[in-house]
Amino acid sequence: MAPVEHAASSPEHAAPPPETLFATDGDPYLLEPEGVREPPTTWRGSIRFFGPGLIISASVVGAGELITATALGAEAGFILLWLVVFSTLVKIAVQVEMARYSIVTGQGGMEGYAKVPPRFGKVGWVFAMWALMALSKLIQTGGLIGGMAAALSILFPLGSGPLETTSLTIWAVIVTVLAIVTLYSNRYSLIEKVAVFLTMTFVVVTVVIALGLPLTEFAYSGGELASGLSFQLPAGALGIAIAMFGLTGVGSEEITAYTYWCLEKGYGRWSGPNDGSADYKRRARGWIAVMQRDALTAWIIYTVATMSFYIMGAAVLHPQGLVPQGNDMILVLSETYSSVLGDWGRILFLIGALAALGSTIWAAIPSWSRSWANALSILGVYDWTDWKKRNSWMRFFIVVLPLMWLATFLWIQSPFVMILIGGIAGGIFLAAVAVAAWYLRYTEVEPDLRGGRFASVALGVSGVAILLLGAYSALSAAGLVSVG
Repeated sequence: MAPVEHAASSPEHAAPPPETLFATDGDPYLLEPEGVREPPTTWRGSIRFFGPGLIISASVVGAGELITATALGAEAGFILLWLVVFSTLVKIAVQVEMARYSIVTGQGGMEGYAKVPPRFGKVGWVFAMWALMALSKLIQTGGLIGGMAAALSILFPLGSGPLETTSLTIWAVIVTVLAIVTLYSNRYSLIEKVAVFLTMTFVVVTVVIALGLPLTEFAYSGGELASGLSFQLPAGALGIAIAMFGLTGVGSEEITAYTYWCLEKGYGRWSGPNDGSADYKRRARGWIAVMQRDALTAWIIYTVATMSFYIMGAAVLHPQGLVPQGNDMILVLSETYSSVLGDWGRILFLIGALAALGSTIWAAIPSWSRSWANALSILGVYDWTDWKKRNSWMRFFIVVLPLMWLATFLWIQSPFVMILIGGIAGGIFLAAVAVAAWYLRYTEVEPDLRGGRFASVALGVSGVAILLLGAYSALSAAGLVSVG
């Protein structure tokens, strides 16, 4: 394919100092020879360049895993523990392929979606599906604020008792305002550092609780864990299995966001513009390899956390026949740990819950702001290469989106239902993302940079599984099959 052309830098589009916004010198969306940097060749050397995957980990493990993974464990027991690993692993190939496209072209996921035919004017059908999904996600992400408010209301009730309307409303407003104020600077380094801190906090807490359960009355055995990793699918568990596949691991919004985080970390700019040279291909392959290591590390982190939540449900709630939903999940688990471990157990669980929920809000707001801002530029509202306008639009959405999420929560006030609605829409759009990844791989990425046979096979398996999920989600939304 022909080398990718990029707009020349001009004074009004000149990149800001790196310490103000980006992790790399210059504008990471502008691939210039001046930005070239040699990639590390080992895992040890790559670690210092990790970051995008940790932001994604923060986004993945939140209300979806805290509420749904725990509820699925409560309903199915240990028997489907293996599916947590499968459902999170199988989606990575699509995530990596979209990031590969961005590193090679310097373009975010939204620009890729707009290229997939058939096209309607400036956009393609995948872009149009993103718009529909994004509107439904306004409901789901309102559930994130609601879940965070619920955990804070249990720990520190304000104005009324725990989980009562007044306390939930006060905390929801506080969470929203704090998120807007702290994220408004829109600095990549700040977003990454806080995401890493929150991610490490909830991973440590959830693992400690899960590993500590054998010392309580809710002890589980090695045999139960082994049964959960034996690849069994009991009769009548298909609906639960599909729900787990759709609601755990990276979703369509995380895959889209990952393309922007990889660029803002510097993987694309450090590879340089595609001049067709052997040096460019070597650098690009090197930074793609760093991205793949980053994605794999993130998978390990959010899979361990998700398995811990699932084990809590399977070990604590399943034997009691309890499958609480929404805010009740947080309340029941906190009260259970209080009765078994004392008040410190309750506080420890709530700290982990707050870190998980808070990390998702922290990562989701700037992630969505990038997608929305890029969508407007594709529609011709402004020039994406003008970093000042781009940053202004991102900041606009950093303010507006949380306020919209808050409004949806105060209107619906049912985090579980809100998360489920967004989960179904996300499952349908994830199939479109898989198609986009295939299309962009063969039209925008030259053969030397596509990876080997393993990458092709992995993308094929991932694509088929995701397409089946999308079909099931669409049938479920139409009422033709049951999600139960």
